[in-house]
Amino acid sequence: MNFRHLLPLCLVCMTGFAQSSPRARALGVPLDGNPGPLDAITDVKGVEVGDTTLIRGEGKLVVGQGPVRTGVTVIFPRGRGDAEPVYAGWFSQNGNGEMTGTTWVEESGFLEGPVAITNTHSVGLVRDSVIAWSVQSGRLALQPWSLPVVAETWDGYLNDINGFHVQQADVFSALAGAKGGPVLEGNVGGGTGMVCYGFKGGDGTASRVLSADAGGYTVGVLVQCNCGRRPQLTIAGVPVGKLIPAPPAKATLESEVTGDVGSIIIVVATDAPLLPTQLKRLARRATMGLARTGSISGNSSGDIFIAFSTANRGADKEPGPNSILTVSNERISPLFQATVEATEEAIVNAMVAAQTMTGVDGHTIEALPHDKLTELMQRSPQAAIK
Repeated sequence: MNFRHLLPLCLVCMTGFAQSSPRARALGVPLDGNPGPLDAITDVKGVEVGDTTLIRGEGKLVVGQGPVRTGVTVIFPRGRGDAEPVYAGWFSQNGNGEMTGTTWVEESGFLEGPVAITNTHSVGLVRDSVIAWSVQSGRLALQPWSLPVVAETWDGYLNDINGFHVQQADVFSALAGAKGGPVLEGNVGGGTGMVCYGFKGGDGTASRVLSADAGGYTVGVLVQCNCGRRPQLTIAGVPVGKLIPAPPAKATLESEVTGDVGSIIIVVATDAPLLPTQLKRLARRATMGLARTGSISGNSSGDIFIAFSTANRGADKEPGPNSILTVSNERISPLFQATVEATEEAIVNAMVAAQTMTGVDGHTIEALPHDKLTELMQRSPQAAIK
């Protein structure tokens, strides 16, 4: 049987469920800040997100056959149909991970093309596929080379990661399906097989809209979270991981008792006019949103972040010089706060949306229980303040 032919049916089912799944705020999590209409990275005008989810097989691991629990997620800063670069900056909080193309982002100050996120051993294939798609779609008209930004987190506890199941067609599908509007969360795209703080992780998103006095700008965040140990998990200041401990049968697993062995990729988008140096500062602030959820960015964690701005069209126009706008450094702090808040919420949204998953060799990762989370939030001092 060709399971790939069955995959679209699986994706349709997952899409419908994901859109009706509650999010952190609906469960009573008292989060700070003012979200946009979608509370998603796509609240930043022009940003589009696409994903391909690969779920097939069960039982004993047979390398090359499965079980498969993986995928790819893509983010277009200006949408699939607009190839104009955007100003960008990146930051590595802990570098046991990969984000290709960042040397040129650092050097040029521009992000040229989409950001893609997948599993650790599919980075090369996804990178090459983005280039192939760019060639076929005519996006390399201005220069004969491409250095795509592709990042990863490790899904080998649930997925046959050495089977290299992500194929070019899967990347093309994610790229072709990218759109604005609500963003799927949890067990989708590159986040399909991820584990976060001992619970099921995955993709998550959130946004913040600044007040008119602060500029009225929007900041959106998308995360692929695969980091942390359960005792570290903190949600809205509540030590949730300690209050929902691992069952005795799983309490001695390496991921529960040893260092921060996972990773997280964070993509920050804004419509605020910021220079590349300022966007690097924005990317750094994602670390503080991550810290709010309990992570210490341990030695074995790959915590890598990129921020871009959709403002300043024509900044790369030849031959120049080009006029650009920028928020002054004296007025940038509200954007820092928005990044911290949206990052925290995106991580929690990923965990709330994620569903219990069984993968290779019967490994099962339980979802964060909604009823217990709601109960803990209702009992918390933060809820009373809200």
